[in-house]
Formats: sequence, C-alpha cells, structure tokens
Amino acid sequence: MADPIVGIVMGSESDYETMKHAEDILIQFKVPYEISVTSAHRTPKVMYEYATTAQQRGLKVVIAAAGGAAHLPGMVSALTVLPVLGVPIESRTLKGVDSLLSIVQMPAGVPTATFAIGTSGATNAALFAVQILALADRALQEKLEKYRLERADAALAGNAKVRARLQEASK
Repeated sequence: MADPIVGIVMGSESDYETMKHAEDILIQFKVPYEISVTSAHRTPKVMYEYATTAQQRGLKVVIAAAGGAAHLPGMVSALTVLPVLGVPIESRTLKGVDSLLSIVQMPAGVPTATFAIGTSGATNAALFAVQILALADRALQEKLEKYRLERADAALAGNAKVRARLQEASK
C-alpha cells in the first residue's frame, strides 16, 4: 500500500477491538493508513512525537481513540493542525460517557471532532476521514457515493423483507 495518509492512534491495545471498525472502512476504500498505540498518560513523549510529526510524515487526517479520561484525541489536536477525529472507547465503569465528555468538551481554539461511543463512532470517524480526503480526490468521492447507494439499497431490501414477513403473517 502507498504511504499512509490517515493515522489511527489509540491509547491502548484493547482499543483495537473498537478501532478495527475504522481500519475496515479504510481498507474497503483503499485509503493508505497507519496504526499506532500510544498513551497520552503512559507514553507522553511518544504521543508528542507522533502528533508533531504526523503532517511531515504525510498524514492528512488522524483518527484518535481513547477510553476513560480520553486525553489522547485532544492532546493530538493540540499538537497538530491536521483534522483530528476523536472516538470515545466504551469503558466498563461509565460505558464510555467519560470518554465522550473528555473529547467533546475541548476548549475553544483546539477543535477535535467527536463521534459516537464505540464501534459506530469508529466506523463514522473513518467514513468522515474518507469524506475529507474525497474533497481532493474524485475517485474516492465516487467510491463514497457508490458506498452510500449500496447502503441505501441494503436498507430498502431490508424493508422489503420485513413487509413480506408481515404479509405472510397476515394470511
């Protein structure tokens, strides 16, 4: 694959279970990416190096995930001008609400996009990264349009199946 243009960074290895969904989207759209595990709390120097060199390494968007105090997305945002898409990881203690609030409540001047808690957030963050990249890539925009049409077709097919069951049950 070509040099990565999207970075997926997470606070711990256990976050990968959620972030695999972001990776799957990037694979589906054939967007070159990298994955790193670094903690804002346990490896701050590694996190600093990752964020401050992201743009010069060729990244255009960073998807940052963290659970609990969730400082990783905001800290990455503070250290780069690249768009940072924050994904709150569902936690055992507060079900990810703590993570969500830590990301979404960034102070004015340090924007960090924030997505839903868990796998939906990881999927949507990757799709949003694709949308950002598609602004300058017509082929990627066409793939995104096709993806949306396929999702609509699947929804309509589901509607037809449910209605067929209803008709069958009413006989």
